[in-house]
Amino acid sequence: MDERALKEIVREIIGTGQTLDDCAVFPFGSMVLVATTDMLHETTDFPCGMTDWQIGWMSVAVTLSDIAAMGAQPAIILLAIGLDRGERLREILCGAKACCDSCGAELSGGDLDAHRELTIVSSGIGVAEEGNVIRRRGAVPGDLICITGPLGRAQAALEGYTRYERNLLEPVPRMTEGKRLASAGVSSMMDISDGLVLSLYDLLDANPCGYSIDSALLPLIEGVPPEKGREYALFGGGDFELLFTCSPEHFPIPALDSYIVGRVIRDHVVMVDEKMAPCRGYLHRW
Repeated sequence: MDERALKEIVREIIGTGQTLDDCAVFPFGSMVLVATTDMLHETTDFPCGMTDWQIGWMSVAVTLSDIAAMGAQPAIILLAIGLDRGERLREILCGAKACCDSCGAELSGGDLDAHRELTIVSSGIGVAEEGNVIRRRGAVPGDLICITGPLGRAQAALEGYTRYERNLLEPVPRMTEGKRLASAGVSSMMDISDGLVLSLYDLLDANPCGYSIDSALLPLIEGVPPEKGREYALFGGGDFELLFTCSPEHFPIPALDSYIVGRVIRDHVVMVDEKMAPCRGYLHRW
């Protein structure tokens, strides 16, 4: 059983309205609030060799990336930290604050506890103008499938390509890109932290249409054999680029580098190179 199967239990209890997207969405006067939370554990989420500063950075980056995927501006981040050793706190908080500062968010407090294994829960709230939040639902057949940057570099680092270690250990949330895409009126959007194909299956869950990728359109990763690079791009986790769909007449997006990698199709499937794609990527399993 994996986390996506367990999500069905969540939906039985609270419904699907707030479980389809990267963030829950709430009206707030003339604005909209988006809210999200992430839990990370040292043995499953932080690669070996990470500094405590990088652990703090990544813990916040995963939450800010969810806010970016809604096209919102981050407002506050709260951290609940279960510490195995108290002396680790300073560097973790310095890394977390640096990530917040780089994205215009405020690290606003949280909670501390003693744990056998370092565990961090990062929660964030963002704001957007009403009508400017981009959901996972909204793609229509004929839309382009696009990404904001090359994929697979974090997975390449895990496979020993050390030139990409910073992509793995200090991922950069695409805040500016998310807001620009929201202003451009793209039809749907999410982040790609669990892998491109798995993200497309998440979009499939939210839409009646399907998705067809041409792997030859994926940007190549320098220094990695092309076939390996495509495998990393399709199924590797840890990238913090944005995946979005838009009508052909809206592409290219002004003042934004992005890549077309496929098309939205009528059949409710995920295809890669005209073959059914396995539902594979980064998943927690029980």
